Amino acid sequence: MATPSTPRPRTSTRDPEQLRARLTDWIDGWLPGATATGLTVPQSNGMSSETVLFDLLHADGRVQPCVLRLAADPDAYTVFPRYDMARQYRCMELVAAHTKAPVPRLLRLETDPAVLGAPGFLMERVDGRVPPDVMPYTYGGNWLHEASDAERAELERASVAILAELHTAPVAEAAFLRSSAAGETPLRQHVNEQRAYYAWVAAGHPASPLIERAFARLEQLWPADEGETVLSWGDARIGNVIYQGFTPAAVLDWEMAALGPRELDLGWFVFLHRFFQDLTVAFGQPGLPEFLDRQRVVAQYAQASGHTPQDLGFYTLYAALRHAVVMLRIGYRQIHFGEALVPADPDKLIMHRDTLEAMVEGRYWN
Repeated sequence: MATPSTPRPRTSTRDPEQLRARLTDWIDGWLPGATATGLTVPQSNGMSSETVLFDLLHADGRVQPCVLRLAADPDAYTVFPRYDMARQYRCMELVAAHTKAPVPRLLRLETDPAVLGAPGFLMERVDGRVPPDVMPYTYGGNWLHEASDAERAELERASVAILAELHTAPVAEAAFLRSSAAGETPLRQHVNEQRAYYAWVAAGHPASPLIERAFARLEQLWPADEGETVLSWGDARIGNVIYQGFTPAAVLDWEMAALGPRELDLGWFVFLHRFFQDLTVAFGQPGLPEFLDRQRVVAQYAQASGHTPQDLGFYTLYAALRHAVVMLRIGYRQIHFGEALVPADPDKLIMHRDTLEAMVEGRYWN
């Protein structure tokens, strides 16, 4: 991600006009007389799956705000090796059918890459606001930072409650999320998938000593009891939620969904805030140090779910490790596009290097 001293990395190599033409032809094929108007690609678009906003103008004049999610452009040095849009679509269907967690209304899935240039799906656009990543909501000048302590507390409680609600989705209906990685438990399979992802990221590049130390430390901290397996959202963070006021109105972004312990999501939820908070402090601002406190989040989740989270030291370290692999890939991506130079030490590409190192050494939460 960008910081005050670094430019925002490139997010796409797609031609907007070509995409507009493809979208128009696609819509005409299943909704004759309708057209796409006002197509925009948000500046805040991520570096993984792409988001395209437009209004669907029906033949009767009705306007339906929509969002198109497309698999990442394979020519854009993708962050992940695979983008299964049908899998994301099925996750959202499952959550909508079996939980009270809010997800956007799904409209159509397209699995043929020839139609839109990549597989993707269409959903209704939900009004509201999202805590920004660029610049992070921990910096001043955005709606969440300028909110009162009471309003942020309301958002925190409601967001943790949504996380607990997502975990009530029936695992029996989520067999499509089962991992093909080796391992006797969902957690072991999850970690083995991350090892394979790291090997893919590092192929042709120097290995990351810090990431390899973190994997070794995980083994030392491995939970004695991995607990219940649930549907794990994957990218569980407030930056993937649309809020109306301070209430969640839609849960977004399911490309990292999996099966595993509840604490996979809790560790990621807590760590991603710490990532932004530590970055903000490093640039001389106070940030939001009391927001999304780990102990309070654990207590709120226990109250909402009836499950007392365990081994958060392991799971926050694992979240920091997973994020480090993503950061390493984004760093190599910037080098690929000429946006950065190759460092002598690959660990310098990990933006939260100090945080991860402190977690590996067991001194971060102290």
